[in-house]
Amino acid sequence: MREAGKRLDEARRREAAAHVWAEVERLPEFAAARTVALYWSLSGELPTHEFIRKWAGRKRIVLPACCEEEGKSVKLIFRRFDPAEALIPGAFGIPECCGESVNPAEMDMVIVPGAAFDRTGNRMGHGKGFYDTFLSLHSNLYKTGVCFDYQLVEKVPVEAHDVKMDRVISG
Repeated sequence: MREAGKRLDEARRREAAAHVWAEVERLPEFAAARTVALYWSLSGELPTHEFIRKWAGRKRIVLPACCEEEGKSVKLIFRRFDPAEALIPGAFGIPECCGESVNPAEMDMVIVPGAAFDRTGNRMGHGKGFYDTFLSLHSNLYKTGVCFDYQLVEKVPVEAHDVKMDRVISG
């Protein structure tokens, strides 16, 4: 998957992102959502920055952060995105918001990245299990996987702890 991603040029990446985000905007679940969890994309992931900035004034956008609890392992939390505040490097060098965390009960929808998805909603992440752990505790959230077309495959390996997406959109 990484090698295929490296072959995508910038124009194709923007085209794919435009298609995916237009599809997301057409979802009734997105229209109804007040608080949407997204991710700050890294190279190789479907670009999110423009979409986040576009919707930050109209919906409460929250982004993931890794938080280490005392005596426990690292877990995923979400913090409100404020376009006026700079993101800071967090765990694994991924930019994070620095505000207070948002109660997951206040979130309506989560848009999830992945290394690969299949047509039945299964997701292969990046191996740390942060999203699966979070999503297994908050099954009320509408889960949408987003990816490039090459990341949508016939079947991904599934383990007992993996959480299935309600929808997968590729471009």
